[in-house]
Amino acid sequence: MKFDILIIGAGPAGLNAARTAAQAGASIGIVDDNALPGGQIWRQGPEHRAAGPARALLDALAARANVTLLSGKRIVQALPGQQLLAEGADGALTLAYGKLIVAAGARERFLPYPGWTLPGVTGAGGLQALIKGGMPVRGERIVVAGSGPLLWAAAATAREHGATIAALVEQAPPPAVRRFAAGLVHTPAKLAQALRMRFDLRATPYWCDAYVTEAIGASRVTQVRVRRGSDETLVDCDRLACAYGLVPNMGLGAALGCGLEPRAGSPAIAVNEFQQTSVESIYAAGECTGVGGMELAAVEGRIAAHAALGDNAGAQRLFTERKRYRRFAERLHEAFDLNPALRTLSQPDTVFCRCEDVAWRDVAGHASWRDAKLQTRCGMGPCQGKICGEAAAFCFGWPQNGQRPPFSPARIDTLLQAESAE
Repeated sequence: MKFDILIIGAGPAGLNAARTAAQAGASIGIVDDNALPGGQIWRQGPEHRAAGPARALLDALAARANVTLLSGKRIVQALPGQQLLAEGADGALTLAYGKLIVAAGARERFLPYPGWTLPGVTGAGGLQALIKGGMPVRGERIVVAGSGPLLWAAAATAREHGATIAALVEQAPPPAVRRFAAGLVHTPAKLAQALRMRFDLRATPYWCDAYVTEAIGASRVTQVRVRRGSDETLVDCDRLACAYGLVPNMGLGAALGCGLEPRAGSPAIAVNEFQQTSVESIYAAGECTGVGGMELAAVEGRIAAHAALGDNAGAQRLFTERKRYRRFAERLHEAFDLNPALRTLSQPDTVFCRCEDVAWRDVAGHASWRDAKLQTRCGMGPCQGKICGEAAAFCFGWPQNGQRPPFSPARIDTLLQAESAE
């Protein structure tokens, strides 16, 4: 399959890029690994369909004959000559493109602590995704912990589906949270959203300058130990949703040769003012270029599409809007900067690499991420270090060295097709 513009990711950035490019008449392909489009922020499920602006955007794309949506497909590796190999349940696909827009989004940052591998412990965004996918939570007591506005969104989703939020645990100090809240006046839509969630969760305990030190339970989590200042509190619960912000999914961009740059302490795909990467035919938009929220991702997607079409004037008309939401992103990262104490939560026997069952003590004794991988297989499992690699970067200051193909677990016949294409 060949497209004028191929877009990786069907979240706000990818979908907005697709609509902008499709309106110009280009042939558009959208590849996404979820069964339904929308990304994480607009995730759909059996009883959760997109509404409002997301529904309008999806309907507009569905009406376009020049747009092909390839859901349930993962990019496995890059092939020579501006081609990518994708895999789905029905087999492998070779996708050729004139221009590529990477809108791969972000993932949650997990930090290890005793009990974090117990059943019933997920990320905050993970909890939200499970609920939208149909997991029942009615009647359950849930602790939502970590950092950033995602905690509120996850808690609101759980409450809407009948759960009781036992506590919202935010690691940032109260003054930082108050400054961030006051700054929302510059983005009225986000202010309205925040006020609505705060009202819905008004009866929920909200603890700042606090973090989970241990998840407790035999066969699944039943209690959470929370440190608040110099005190510790035990909270009874049926689930714990805990993660510390988001980190850009820059792996595909890096594998395609795109330059990277640090954003809020994590590597992101580097782009110029037109969202163009260091590779001339490749653009990037949304959270993979730096975490900043849905609105920023959407406008970056539109800018990338205009630029990929050669319409720099159309892209420039959106620069002011992008600048406003980039200022929001700066306030976000400043307010929710992680407490250094989170580096010291693990005990020697705490699992550090979940895929390969490697303990903290076995990783901490090494001098670099490469050395730890060679000696312990840490980061060598199916997730290829997406979880423990980011934890190592935060806890030990070890820079990551990207992924090698295949970028996700793949079938043998898919890899044989890649060999044939090469």
